[in-house]
Amino acid sequence: MSLTDPFTLCIITLVGLAILGLPVGHSMIVASIFYLWLAGLDMGTAAEQLLNSMYTSYTLLAVPLFILAAEFMNSGSMTMRLLHFANAMVGRFRGGLAQVNVLQSLMFAGMSGSAIADAAGMGKIMMRMMTEGGKYRASFAATLSAVTAVVAPILPPSIPMVIYALVSNASIGFLFIAGILPGLLISLSQMVIVGWQARRHNFPTEPPVPVRELPAITLRALPALMLPVVLIVGLRGGVMTPTEAAAVAALYALFVSVVIYRDVGLREFYQSLSSAARTTTSIGMLIAGALVFNYVVTVENIPNSINRFLLGFELTPLTFLIIVNLILLVLGAFLEGTTIILIVVPVLIPTANALGIDLVHFGVVVVFNVMIGLVTPPYGLLLFVVKRVSGAPMIEILRDSLPFLLGLLAALALVTAFPSISLFLPRLMGYGG
Repeated sequence: MSLTDPFTLCIITLVGLAILGLPVGHSMIVASIFYLWLAGLDMGTAAEQLLNSMYTSYTLLAVPLFILAAEFMNSGSMTMRLLHFANAMVGRFRGGLAQVNVLQSLMFAGMSGSAIADAAGMGKIMMRMMTEGGKYRASFAATLSAVTAVVAPILPPSIPMVIYALVSNASIGFLFIAGILPGLLISLSQMVIVGWQARRHNFPTEPPVPVRELPAITLRALPALMLPVVLIVGLRGGVMTPTEAAAVAALYALFVSVVIYRDVGLREFYQSLSSAARTTTSIGMLIAGALVFNYVVTVENIPNSINRFLLGFELTPLTFLIIVNLILLVLGAFLEGTTIILIVVPVLIPTANALGIDLVHFGVVVVFNVMIGLVTPPYGLLLFVVKRVSGAPMIEILRDSLPFLLGLLAALALVTAFPSISLFLPRLMGYGG
């Protein structure tokens, strides 16, 4: 491959445009059209690939619908009711508010599917509560709000899982279920780290909620807590497809906010639609660019070339997964997670298949890796989100994030080495992988 090779010039163009500030989705489309021109192929193929892929993929409809569900929940009082419930459960322990932060992220993850939505929504509230009266350092509150948000796209529903299903043809329903135990493992590790930090720094406790108030608090939060249950039961009962489940999630969130909690009016409804449309447009353009670029990768036969190269080393499944972890962790420090799933992962899937690695387990490992990238510098999008909200110095946020980052890596190692952590529940529910 020389510097004048069409594919090499395509990559140089893509990287150059991205560095100059053009959105990655647009950069991929421009670079792909440039490749088609250099290779003497019909440049209209780019539009054909985009239209065929975007408008014939029923699965992709799940993305805007899950985004809309999260917006409806954020516009009403669902999130605050979950917060009160989490405080009633763990607020009385040492470092209570920090433990509440972990628990609320776990619960909110079962509804939003987005780490950014968690950090920017509930994370903002938690940071304010934790720093009031100097209870916690601003940097620690910011760090905790970032690392706990990582669990959101691993638990169902998960937007990255939907995108992975698009490129792998793995079952979205089983992918959702496979993320449950790894997600719980992440939150458990974070609670352990918070407990250790609480004893070390003598974090305060919160006033205990009287036992007699627990039933009322639970009842108020119950409609919000039932959303992930409705989704999983509907998916596994065969009542709805994953895309229909996304529509049900949005309708359920709207129903609870308008009819049960009665705190969302026309103004909040419009704002939710507008915000969901903006987010969907951003993700949609990225997906469109990736679909066109993937055609270029297929024309160049890159996946099969890499497959032959890797299999030449006689890798074991575990060795391959370790290599994948290293690659994705490094890429996650510099690239957005959706870009990695759409561009890099399709190249790795043929090798995973050849080695007999279950694609549902592989999907959990992939999504876990790219979520760690959200709290890994220099990209670390979640770190920048919480820094902007908290105003804490980035160097202090990075220092406080180290124990949690090590906990995430330990959990990733366990999920990678023991596929049963991901596959136990799917197999229990009929998965044959």
